[in-house]
Amino acid sequence: MQDIVDEISRLLGASVTLEDRSFNLLAYGAQSGDIDSVRQESILRRRASDEVRAHFEAYGIATATGPVRIPGLPGVLGRVCVPLRHDGVTYGYLWALESGELTDERLAAVGPLVGRVAALLAAQARGRYAPLRQFFSADPAARAAAGVVAEGPVTAVAVRTPAQDAGLPPTLPRTLPRGVLADPDVIEPGTGGPGTGELGVGAFGTGGPEIGGPETGGVGTGEPGAAVFGSAVRGPGVPGAGVPGMGGAVLAILAPAAQAARVAGLLHGLYGLAAGIGGPRDDPREAWESWREALLALRVAEHAERHAPVADWATLGVYRLLVRLSPRDLAGLAAESAALTPRIAASVEAYLDHAGHAGETAAALGVHRQTLYYRLDKASHLTGLDLADGEDRLLLHLSLKAAALLGGG
Repeated sequence: MQDIVDEISRLLGASVTLEDRSFNLLAYGAQSGDIDSVRQESILRRRASDEVRAHFEAYGIATATGPVRIPGLPGVLGRVCVPLRHDGVTYGYLWALESGELTDERLAAVGPLVGRVAALLAAQARGRYAPLRQFFSADPAARAAAGVVAEGPVTAVAVRTPAQDAGLPPTLPRTLPRGVLADPDVIEPGTGGPGTGELGVGAFGTGGPEIGGPETGGVGTGEPGAAVFGSAVRGPGVPGAGVPGMGGAVLAILAPAAQAARVAGLLHGLYGLAAGIGGPRDDPREAWESWREALLALRVAEHAERHAPVADWATLGVYRLLVRLSPRDLAGLAAESAALTPRIAASVEAYLDHAGHAGETAAALGVHRQTLYYRLDKASHLTGLDLADGEDRLLLHLSLKAAALLGGG
């Protein structure tokens, strides 16, 4: 990669630096002409400061598909940023100090070399993802081969991206600690395997950067050593795929157990994303079980208002059983209450959630108690279930919960 950067620098006749998308220095060419404090600091510190990063990102370089000219400031030279994109994903940036000779023709001439660098960065990113994909495998041999080292207790967090094809938020890499990357790439349903997107593997432990803190340029939480692994996954090879309500791209994160709730809350607060939190595991080798719980908890968060927008596996109660049912069994259970209108179903569920206390239920629904009694009688007539019978009440209650899990599938 250094040889390519040197060749680009020679062809452009300009001082060149290469950085990843987190503004960490990867390579730089020989100095040509004047130098400014930004280039000097980037080389000495091996990364750009948060202030410099924010200034450059304000020019839209993260989503630009071609060179971006950034004018100079007092003490800061003008420069050209060439986003290093591969298959529609930005993996880094090539910077060239403005020398007055960086014409569009010259920039176009180094296009093939820029493409080679972008492809190399993409290949490295995929390589960093592979250990995580194996680490979350149910196969002990695959987990051992991943070579991922982490200290327990750990907890997995599953987060749904905004829309099935929208990819991950472009600012997500700065929200999580350095070393955790976000990629919009996901596989299409039917290919039968984990996603091609990656979040990489970062440092794990109590000595890491704060979530969204000064080192990441995001919103600080005061919690050091946060999430370290992630992946964008979709398709029948993923736990939960093919189950109603589990389609779309899912971001998986592994965090120290004490910080899992904070990580999930941060992602929801910044991006409005639903999240599921798995159970903690003292042994990181069992993190794959926590990840599966997180995926199931995410499904509950998306369909059960009581547990939205962030559902913790430890607090899901009966949903921990229902969400494990096969689609066929879940649909069969939901069929017991299928005859109810939405209003009557909501009234019955509220009544059962309030342990059969009519007064509390009527107040919660904002209706007269007699109206509630009418709806309960109507429910008994439509379902053939006797709400005065404990087993019938249990069946109807579970049926309504099952129907919620199937909703929007």
